[in-house]
Amino acid sequence: MKEELLFCPLGGSGEIGMNMNLFAYGKPDNQKWIIVDIGVTFADDAIPGVDLIYPDPGFIIDKKDDLLGIVLTHAHEDHIGAIAHIWPKLKCKIYATPFTSVLIAEKFKEKKIDVTNFLKVVKLNSTINLEPFKIEFVTLTHSILEPNGLKIETPVGNILHTGDWKCDPDPLIGDNINAKRLKQIGDKGVLTMICDSTNVFSEGRAGSELDVRKNMLKVVERLKKRVIITSFASNVARMETAFYCAEKTGRQISLVGRSMHRIYKAARQCGYLKNVIEPIDARDAKNISRDKIIYLCTGSQGEPMGAMKRISSNTHPDVFIEKGDGVVFSSKIIPGNEKKLYKLHNELVKQGIEVISEDSEFIHVSGHPNREDLKDMYNWIKPKSVIPVHGEHRHMLEHISFAKEMKVPHPLKVENGDIIRIFPGDKPEIFDKAPCGRIYVDGNVPVEEDAQSIKERKNISANGFLEATILITSKGNIHNKPLLTFRGLPIYEKEEFSYGLGEKIEKTLKSFSLNNKKQEENMIDALKITCRKFTKEKTGKKPITNINLVRI
Repeated sequence: MKEELLFCPLGGSGEIGMNMNLFAYGKPDNQKWIIVDIGVTFADDAIPGVDLIYPDPGFIIDKKDDLLGIVLTHAHEDHIGAIAHIWPKLKCKIYATPFTSVLIAEKFKEKKIDVTNFLKVVKLNSTINLEPFKIEFVTLTHSILEPNGLKIETPVGNILHTGDWKCDPDPLIGDNINAKRLKQIGDKGVLTMICDSTNVFSEGRAGSELDVRKNMLKVVERLKKRVIITSFASNVARMETAFYCAEKTGRQISLVGRSMHRIYKAARQCGYLKNVIEPIDARDAKNISRDKIIYLCTGSQGEPMGAMKRISSNTHPDVFIEKGDGVVFSSKIIPGNEKKLYKLHNELVKQGIEVISEDSEFIHVSGHPNREDLKDMYNWIKPKSVIPVHGEHRHMLEHISFAKEMKVPHPLKVENGDIIRIFPGDKPEIFDKAPCGRIYVDGNVPVEEDAQSIKERKNISANGFLEATILITSKGNIHNKPLLTFRGLPIYEKEEFSYGLGEKIEKTLKSFSLNNKKQEENMIDALKITCRKFTKEKTGKKPITNINLVRI
């Protein structure tokens, strides 16, 4: 049996977010595995009560004895957010650069898990040896500190896993993209490049943080009253730009929102943001003149609990906003957030507040490669094959067409769960399927997509809830009227509804012997049908119904 080199995405292929990729090398009966990234995606309103979703890790949990470690490319939630949920089932080593390591350690601290002996901090542009893999971290540029591509060296050839990246000639904070090293890797030969597909439809280049800074300063100079900037907390270059604009316009700056404080603290701990003015507490900022303060806050996507939403609805304890102030949305709208974000924009405009977004000013650049950036990477790496990831199916299909334009011999479209044999063979091929899926974090409990708790909650949110409690005496008679409770039903004449339903329940009960315990199950089923039928007639809803029989 020959050694095989395998790749298997469990998340992030066919979707943007929830990235989790597996690599394996060895003979089929003795393969060693690594995980690259272990992220989450965020639930929408269609799944009530659930915020986080992560890839089903069952396939790799079954192989944990052959798992060499988790290697992380950078610290965005869609690449590290699931680590504290999945790692306890793996108990393997974790490899990350300093900034990413600080944020990971915090995640485990929140869960009261000590990973000190497992978390290995990797220096920028250095190499770790996980036999049979040799993994080199190559500095790239992205919308967060310390993004890395990974050169994965194996006995049969090299893979380049790009992670998230762009070509930013002036990233402002952190190192420039290590183009020299990427060219050297390309010259030595790359079997397959696993590559970011997010902006494959966008022509030109993604743009530079320096250009954003220049335009942001012009915007802030123009605004005469209170300025609120909202952005992704993880974009430390954008954070530094807010500090820069405050200093240049003679304003103080205050950070608002837990994650904004967390990222600022982590960046400082790793030696970044050393030459910026000191932020002031939001409670003290209340005493500063409107034209002398900038607030940098979370909630750029209109999240209900984000600082920006609370400020706009006047429920934030320390920050308020009034007519004549300006709000700068220095971020893109993540697909799916349009409705709540435009609602937030409208709320602000109604209050006489000026709203500035990327629609009206150049105050945001993406962290992902546009087509010209992709051309650079292809020309540096010159891969024999390309596997697009980090995109919906439409992005990945377009990326396949792009790879063909770039004369790559063997591009391959994959989806979550596909097991791809990169070696042996002339080209990568999908030869098997791993079980994959999504795990919902329901409260603090991981549940499967089709979990009963999720189905019931969806049902309750759509149809409401009804409960009938029937008291039965020792002689087998009904004691008083049934006690009825209903929630989420459009009932305005409550007494009339209760009286009518009570009569229907009593009529149904007459067809059963209340003392016959063998009939109890059938009686409860019949009562549920009665309640749902009556409610459907009156309201058009068929609620989740609970029947309590209480013998007194």
